[in-house]
This record gives sequence, C-alpha cells and structure tokens, in this order.
Amino acid sequence: MFRNLIRLRIWSGALVLWALLAFLAPSAYAQSAGQRVTFTKDIAPIFQQKCESCHRDNSIAPMSLVSYKEARPWAKSLKKAVVTRDMPPWHIDKTVGIQDFKNDRSLTEKQIDTIVQWVDSGAPRGDEKDMPAPVSWPDGDGWIFSEQFGDPDLIVESPAYTMPASAQDIWYRPVVATGLNEARWVRAIEIRPSTLDGRTITHHALAALQQRDPTNTARTNAVDDIGPGLFMEWAVGKQGELMRPNSGKLMLPGAKIVWDIHHHAVGEEITTSMELAIYFYPKDEIPKYRQVLGLFHALNGGPRGLDIPPNSKTVHQGIKVMKRSGRVENFQAHMHLRGKAMSIEAILPDGTRRMLSHVNNFQFDWHNNYVYADHAAPLLPAGTVLIITAWHDNTASNRDNPDPDQWVGWGDRTVDEMAHAWVNITYMSDEDYKIEVEKRTLME
Repeated sequence: MFRNLIRLRIWSGALVLWALLAFLAPSAYAQSAGQRVTFTKDIAPIFQQKCESCHRDNSIAPMSLVSYKEARPWAKSLKKAVVTRDMPPWHIDKTVGIQDFKNDRSLTEKQIDTIVQWVDSGAPRGDEKDMPAPVSWPDGDGWIFSEQFGDPDLIVESPAYTMPASAQDIWYRPVVATGLNEARWVRAIEIRPSTLDGRTITHHALAALQQRDPTNTARTNAVDDIGPGLFMEWAVGKQGELMRPNSGKLMLPGAKIVWDIHHHAVGEEITTSMELAIYFYPKDEIPKYRQVLGLFHALNGGPRGLDIPPNSKTVHQGIKVMKRSGRVENFQAHMHLRGKAMSIEAILPDGTRRMLSHVNNFQFDWHNNYVYADHAAPLLPAGTVLIITAWHDNTASNRDNPDPDQWVGWGDRTVDEMAHAWVNITYMSDEDYKIEVEKRTLME
C-alpha cells in the first residue's frame, strides 16, 4: 500500500513536471505533438527571402536551395553556415550604429533557430501543399530592376577581354561612348560581368562618367566642386543601385564611360566583358537632388598613407568634410585580404559624434553595400566630418593572409591592400536639408 502510494505521488509529480515543461517550452511541446519544423512550411520561405537570390540555377552560388531535393544534401553545412553567420553574407556589427537597411539579407535569431531545429530533427521535407509558390527570378540574361522599370533605357558594354589561364592581374581601362545626345537623369543602375564565367575572373569594375558641362547645369542643386563622382562600382555581392525618390545622377550629352576593370587568372582562359544597364527618369520628371558616389579613404594623405608592417595589426583613419548638407545613402567597405573591419562615423558641427555603421567582420569575398532604409539614412548638415576607420590583420591568425611576413602598402593587386569606403551622398541646400529633417521628425 505504501509503495503504491509512493508510485502514485511520483507519477503525479511527473505529470505536473511534464505539464510545466510543456508550458515553459511550448515550441518543444508543439514539435513533439507533431508540429515539427519542415522544409516546405518553415524553411523554404526563409530560403526564398534570404538565400535564393544567389542560391538558384545559373546564379553565382555553387548550389541551388530552391527545392527540397537540392537543399537536403547540404543540411549540416547550412546549419554551420547560419550559426556562424557566414551565410547569408552580412557583416555589419548589430550592436552599434544604424540597423535598418533596405537590402538587409541577414537572418533573424528566430530564422537561425528554425533552420537549426530543422537540421537537428533530420531535415524533414513536410507536406508538399505547404510549399510556397516559387519566386520568379530573372534568368542569367535578365536585369533585376526590369521588373520595376521595364527594359533598361541604355546598356553600355565594355569591349571583351580574354584573360589567360595563368597570368598576372590586369587592369583593363577602355573608354566607351554612351551615344547619349541629351541630358538625362538616372534613377537606377545595374552592372555585372556579361557571363557567369566572367564573375570568376572579375575582382571589381569601376564605371566613371566622362562628360563636360558647358552650361554649368550639372551644378544645379548639387555639389559645388565635387563633380559627378563615380557612376557605379561592382564587386562580388553588389548588383545595382536604386535612387531614392526625387534624387538621381545626371548624364550629359556626349557622356562616355571610363571603365577600370580588375581581372585575375583562375586556371582557364576566359573571355568576358562588363555590362552597365541604365534606367532613366521620364524626360518630364526631373529630380530635385543629385546623388554622388564618392571614394572616402581611411588614410591621412591618401593611398600612400597605408602602412602595414609584417606580423602586425594596424588601424588607419581618414576624414571627409561635407561641404554641403546631404543624406548618406549607403556604406560599402573596400579592403583586400588583410582587411578585418571598417567603420563610418559623423562628427556634427555642434560636436555631436554618431557611429553610423561598423563592419566588424569584413570578408574579402563579399563587398556588401549597406543601403540605409528611407527612415534611417542619416541626414547631416554642411560641415559634418565623416571619419572612416579601417583595421587590418597582417598576422598568421588571419586565415586569408597570403604572407604575414610581408610589409604591405597600398596597391591594386589582391595581395596589396586598400582602405576606403564607397559612399553615396545626396546633396541638398541648407533650406532643403531643414525640410527633410522636419519630414523625418514627422515620420518618427
């Protein structure tokens, strides 16, 4: 009788504990009750939102994650990649600075946990009826912004270049006429190698505008002596730029594109070119603000100020004074194999110091362009000092370092180093700046 009473109390206690655990850990209870994480219901939507832009057929990723059959063999690798935050590539420090971006492809903690649960439970497929409708991605010959604007209004292609299987890096700098015979405002730009194979040999490509403005209209509402800036830059991880409403880049009659294309050998002969797709505003729609893409060095005195001794970690810093008020549209760090981190800060005329963004895990293989959300893009008055800080690791602990015993300075080659940020700024008058600040206050 006594033993039976003890068994009853133990059993009753177990029921209470089981109920308590079910209450405290509803997700685990739900999974045990049959509501498990499956590919069709839980994982496919995540992949569509954050992964398929690269991980699909005829794109830059080594495998497709569109279907269960394609994704299942990679389950364990996927878990490791998302837990370590190696994928999707997004290297902004999430503890400081602005965190709202228009192109944020990073996973949330909940999404990471969901992928981990899926893998740990055996990566089940799930019911096919739960599979979301497939995303319609442009094919290898399509343009991303064409869905929004239609076909590009103008495509400028560089002459084809054949890179030998084995050779030193080259910098190909042809000049190509655009054929433009009237002034036009640009609202979106895309740039890419013309072939998939071309992406394997192209480290980066710059497209600069070469144009004259005899009427001085290019300076209207804009940039004083800053000039047109760089038109567009491409590196792995970057596809295009979309101007914010009422802002754009101005192309003038007779404009030419000056290409600066960095190719490197990959063990096979490859021929490719670069393509620049341009989308214009309608002729009767003239944006108020002009956007300029600038190269901001993290170096005092320019490139010659970059000095990285062997087996050392270094910090370099440079400044850019904003001569006019403006809105900072994006931040893109550019370094090479020894680059580890880069930040952009702002010191306002009243002495206020603001960290805008910090890339704390720079990866040479991914030159992410961090485009600020409309409500978060920093509005800064004239006289603001932008501080660019770069960290390099020239030690054996840096797994990407080709030779920690080398003294490293600035140079175009991959084994050399750089330390600059690409920053788009939309410049405006002080009066318009105040209006934009008031609009932002109302949004908040």
